[in-house]
Amino acid sequence: MPDIDTTTSKPQPGHYVAPLEETPLDAIDTIKAEGKPSNLWIDAWADLRRRPMFWISAAMILIIVFVALFPGLFTSEPPNSNCQLANSNGAPTDGHPLGFTRQGCDVWSRIVHGAATSLSVGIIVTILVFTLGVLFGAFAGFYGGWVDGLLSRIGDIFFAIPYILAAVVIMSVLADYRNVWVISLAIGLFAWPVTARVLRSEILRVKQSDYVTAATAIGVPRFKIMWAHVVPNSIAPVIVITTIALAGAIVAEATLSFLGVGLPSTFMSWGNDIAQAQTTLRTAPQVLLYPSIALSLTVFSFIMMGEVIRDALDPKARAQR
Repeated sequence: MPDIDTTTSKPQPGHYVAPLEETPLDAIDTIKAEGKPSNLWIDAWADLRRRPMFWISAAMILIIVFVALFPGLFTSEPPNSNCQLANSNGAPTDGHPLGFTRQGCDVWSRIVHGAATSLSVGIIVTILVFTLGVLFGAFAGFYGGWVDGLLSRIGDIFFAIPYILAAVVIMSVLADYRNVWVISLAIGLFAWPVTARVLRSEILRVKQSDYVTAATAIGVPRFKIMWAHVVPNSIAPVIVITTIALAGAIVAEATLSFLGVGLPSTFMSWGNDIAQAQTTLRTAPQVLLYPSIALSLTVFSFIMMGEVIRDALDPKARAQR
């Protein structure tokens, strides 16, 4: 019963205390930790595993990499030697499923051995673009001020020059030194500004976060904050761009070889095969068709992988599905 004040004859609110047995303190202080910890990368992997396109593109990439690493498992025919003009533009025969080139070389063997060259150029260019883009973008976005101004202007200079045109000039000047490393440097040195710009804009957003302010308040060095907190939380868009850039690098190598300023004809390259087959397009189109299909499937697989990774790392895209 509530207490009654006899002077005013008005009921006063009572004081109710729940029995301790009904609300044990252990239940109140317990933190629910049944769910597994989650972050952007865990959520992205969970999303990727449910998407058939991810597994299809991953399988295609693994097959291409396996062929590039172990070409001897797929063909025993040497790509350059044992070429006989009697087989020029010949039809498929036993042991030669795709026929012969104009010089009488086995088309299948050249495609298998050309995978290593094209993939090597793509990987080297991607590593170079990623490294330069992350360095320039991270320092420009995090430190700002004159550092941002200087690095951004350098990036603008390289961005204003089409990397294909720059690679043509470099490969023409270094005509006597054409190899995988030279062509990779010629492409990669002018293809990184896009990566730097994307990372810079993402770092400008992330560095305003509360955890960055907290780390600064407790005296963590700025350089450590940048590499330990800001860059890891800004790198997702760069990974997407890098995956797609690998496909672009493979196309760039083929383009340069097709223009005659790429790798020498002694190198097994899909671009070289396409360039050499253009003269026989009307009489023997299959010689041009097969390396073009190999190039297209490789580029398509990396573009598909980049697309699914982009969707998985974009929380808004996941929320809309």
